[in-house]
Amino acid sequence: MTQSYDHPGERAAEDPIRLLAIRDTPLSVDEVFTAVGDDAAGGTVLFVGTVRDHDGGAGVSALGYSSHPTAEAELRRTAEDVVAKFPVRALAAVHRVGDLRVGDLAVVVAVSCAHRGDAFEASRKLIDDLKRDVPIWKHQTFSDGTEEWVGA
Repeated sequence: MTQSYDHPGERAAEDPIRLLAIRDTPLSVDEVFTAVGDDAAGGTVLFVGTVRDHDGGAGVSALGYSSHPTAEAELRRTAEDVVAKFPVRALAAVHRVGDLRVGDLAVVVAVSCAHRGDAFEASRKLIDDLKRDVPIWKHQTFSDGTEEWVGA
């Protein structure tokens, strides 16, 4: 199926997928924001997911993310789907694995498009599909000593 856009010529001439990674090192908002820089983009949306100190009313004392070996390939498939559906100039997504602390960055995604509306929609689809489809699992330990796996 061929995608048609309201604004012809808004797709990037080069591959708009600029940065995709699953890492066990701290994430950088600046790295992701820089990756989606494009002179033809009038709107850039950046989403940063951080580790919070609670979930479902319970205090979180520890959190760890792990991923399946196919996670980066699934992340690419997710990004390609967003690029196919929206006039994306540039896209980047990075997710952290390993043990994280409250306040740490868990995921950073960004999308640049010629217009802000497209950037907002594409960014929402990217983060929602990443959370739903990419095999990354969260293990939470609560302050009362109970534990929970999310997404497993």
